[in-house]
Amino acid sequence: MLKKILIVSATKYEIEILLSIFKINVNNETGLFISNKFPLDISVLITGVGMVNTAFLMGKYSNHNFDFTINFGVCGAFNRNLKIGEVVNVTNDRLSEMGAEDGENFIKYDELKLGGTNVFECLIKTENVTLNNLKKVSGITVNTVHGKDESIKKTTQQFNPDVESMEGAAFFRSCSGLSTNHLQIRAISNYVEKRDKSKWNMPLAINNLNETAIKIIYELCN
Repeated sequence: MLKKILIVSATKYEIEILLSIFKINVNNETGLFISNKFPLDISVLITGVGMVNTAFLMGKYSNHNFDFTINFGVCGAFNRNLKIGEVVNVTNDRLSEMGAEDGENFIKYDELKLGGTNVFECLIKTENVTLNNLKKVSGITVNTVHGKDESIKKTTQQFNPDVESMEGAAFFRSCSGLSTNHLQIRAISNYVEKRDKSKWNMPLAINNLNETAIKIIYELCN
């Protein structure tokens, strides 16, 4: 049976190779776009950067009709055991900024006893060789990426994340009411540290991300 797949990415630049392979013409900064590569049934949703944009576009376009909904993107790594360019499977993600300040202390969201949760997980009900070979990591989702030693240290102590992005937890939350398989695959473009783009390797991360994404999609479709 033909699998319906929704690919979600913050920007078209993160999945340029994938878009070319599956003949998907993305002619706007955001929106829903359809593959012309028969017989694959692939749609691509470009949301724009950030959790608000992701939640809004996911709410507008995601539905129960997709068999798989996959977020592909790049991320920064707290965990120095991860290599620049390495592709990882983010299996759980947290809205780490949700909480309250109490003087110098930060109260985590679950400690506020307000109900609900700020931690969300992937859902995958099928076997996939490429996916199974990826390292499973935990993530945090932020509005402001970390670049200050003090805040990096505090965040590491509080949550011990492997990676951070600006969309991941919002993607998971948007999928959590659906029965569809949903997963988040990211490539490490940089380490989380004082901002120095000379140390980043975005081309390597994007190339590895797309190679992995294409393998995963073909395996899901066969």
